[in-house]
Amino acid sequence: MPEIQRRKTPTVKIGNVKVGWEVPVVVQSMTNTDTADVASTIEQVAALAMAGSEIVRVTVNNEEAAAAVPAIVEGLEKRGIRVPIVGDFHYNGHLLLKKYPATAQALAKYRINPGNVSIGRKDDDNFRTMVECAVENQKPVRIGVNWGSLDQSLLTKMMDQNARSAQPLPARDVMMEAMVVSALDSAKAAECYGLRDDQIILSAKVSGVRDLIDVYTNLAARCNYALHLGLTEAGMGAKGLIASTAGLAPLLLAGIGDTIRVSLTPKPGGDRTEEVQAAQQILQSLSIRSFMPQVTSCPGCGRTTSTYFQELAEQIQGYLRTSMPEWRKKYPGVEELKLAVMGCVVNGPGESKHANLGISLPGTFEEPKAPVYVDGKLYTTLRGDTIVAEFKEILDKYVESHYGQGAKSEELVGTR
Repeated sequence: MPEIQRRKTPTVKIGNVKVGWEVPVVVQSMTNTDTADVASTIEQVAALAMAGSEIVRVTVNNEEAAAAVPAIVEGLEKRGIRVPIVGDFHYNGHLLLKKYPATAQALAKYRINPGNVSIGRKDDDNFRTMVECAVENQKPVRIGVNWGSLDQSLLTKMMDQNARSAQPLPARDVMMEAMVVSALDSAKAAECYGLRDDQIILSAKVSGVRDLIDVYTNLAARCNYALHLGLTEAGMGAKGLIASTAGLAPLLLAGIGDTIRVSLTPKPGGDRTEEVQAAQQILQSLSIRSFMPQVTSCPGCGRTTSTYFQELAEQIQGYLRTSMPEWRKKYPGVEELKLAVMGCVVNGPGESKHANLGISLPGTFEEPKAPVYVDGKLYTTLRGDTIVAEFKEILDKYVESHYGQGAKSEELVGTR
């Protein structure tokens, strides 16, 4: 498979995490707790970090939230969780960062929205104050333009200029250009106030897939700053997952993007870590990064009227996810493992042979047996009510023998 040629960007250090073309694309997420609620925020950050979020952003919108940040970072460190915490500022960030210097120091990065600070108006004192605070504390900054809060003075100016043009562009094109200009002008100003190019990440968030692809393609061609990708409001459920994949995949395959977030709307009381899993799966499906073993399973048809293979696939998927935190420590490379759980003889044996470990369950009217393949060779045939437990035992043995210290892969081969 040809290697993706990432665009060359400076390497930005965010706490103990690096972002840039020399390192793999980084997954990040954001809490939805009240940041002032220290205990709840620590719990959610910990859950996101355990799920694989390498950077976590928290809202810093008032004095209570700002005052809570050092306690959150300290609480996480006491639990051995050193995920970088990013402060998300709008409107009053210049006041909060100056009033709470411990917060300015505790945060690993600041997120500034140019549309919600003074830049582009009569003066840029608020923006400048935040940048100078970042310089003082040697913190990187994400300049995050969002079309829902785009600098209106800049947009109005560009719309007026376009209207006077001999060949005016569609309003949508002017808005896309205004987002790029806002990001680039803000980055230039940040450098004038003391930030280096390896302390700046840019983003230009929209909620439309085609808009996302167009604005980032344009932005990437006009700068070498590291870029953060994501739809600003992807949506809920299948819509959010599909839209995020459709928008991010073309950019990532083109080598654009150094860090990503899938901004899913969770169900009421839903699991926030779903967005982390989605971001990981996008990267793994594109063969950009591997995070956990992948399970291939068939969709089912009239040959598979039993739901047994679906139940097995679900159980194996859940078993992998719960096992990975420990496996990741003990078995380097286990995230590359490929499994197949198939429902009948049509494609079952073939898919199983393409996987490291595969099982082909009996379809309707087929003989009640389940051949298991290891690295393309028939290993054993399972029967009866203990197929799930026996397959998990084979899986555990394979992981230990192939990825454990001093592993000998020949321990699980051949027919028995």
